[in-house]
Amino acid sequence: MSTTVLTRFSTWKHFLAERVEQAKKMGMSEDTISNLAFEIGSFLDEKVDPKNDEERLLKEIWDCGDEDERKVISRLMVRLAQKS
Repeated sequence: MSTTVLTRFSTWKHFLAERVEQAKKMGMSEDTISNLAFEIGSFLDEKVDPKNDEERLLKEIWDCGDEDERKVISRLMVRLAQKS
C-alpha cells in the first residue's frame, strides 16, 4: 500500500472499496471482511501516522474504544467503503 493512498481520505475509501469488492468476489463473508478490516485498522493504528484530519479523527476514536468497539468501527468502515 503506497503512502499516496493514505494521503487523501477519499483515495483511502476508494482503495478500501476495491479491496472489499475483490474479497467478495473471492467468496469471503461479511464477517471475514470485517475481521480483516479490524486487523488492518490495528496495524494502521500501531504503524502509520495519520496523514489527514479524517484519519486523525478515526485514530482518536479507535484509541478510545475497546476491542468490541473497534470491531464495530471496522464494520462501519467496510460499509462506508461499499457505499462510496
